[in-house]
Amino acid sequence: MGEQTEFTMSTQTKLIVGLGNPGSEYDNTRHNAGWWLLDRLSQQFNVTLSPESKFHGLTARARIHGGDVWLLQPMQYMNRSGAAIAALAHFYKIPPENIIVLHDELDLPIGSAKMKLGGSSGGHNGLKDTQAKLGTDKFWRLRIGIDHPRNSAIPLQPVADYVLKPPKQAERSEINQSIDKAQDAINEWLTGNTQKAIQNLHSK
Repeated sequence: MGEQTEFTMSTQTKLIVGLGNPGSEYDNTRHNAGWWLLDRLSQQFNVTLSPESKFHGLTARARIHGGDVWLLQPMQYMNRSGAAIAALAHFYKIPPENIIVLHDELDLPIGSAKMKLGGSSGGHNGLKDTQAKLGTDKFWRLRIGIDHPRNSAIPLQPVADYVLKPPKQAERSEINQSIDKAQDAINEWLTGNTQKAIQNLHSK
């Protein structure tokens, strides 16, 4: 019975969302780390993200493990991301626990990534708006560490300036390594193996 339940969960429609800001000037900024991971997943799944006005973003659908998986890049600014997520989730009747949001995380060091279900937005405007539009915090998040400016060479740099600037080349390399691990964790999450996804991602 347990095996059947896991199979049923793994074949439900799921939604993977990458948070970022639209516009070429933001492409390589720290705040767009969620987009970097989503782009990697779209390549892996061999799908192309295309504009979909009713979902306020770029979308693609992949067939993974016998179930539909939607990829979404909201094309509104970070603090309005929730409208796109809610629109697609409500249209396809995707429950919050089948949604995972990929985003940058100031409170994690560069080179690390973590995932969890529910919890505080931690001041992240994209998560705040997602919680408001979905009416719950009970969705998954995959947090890509970008470190805090207080730990940088310019510790008094405002957070807004820091996240909207590109990381140094060495930092980007470390972020890419964490994205490699995050990509593997997403693949486990899609099978329903959430505990294995968390353990693998959080292990050094």
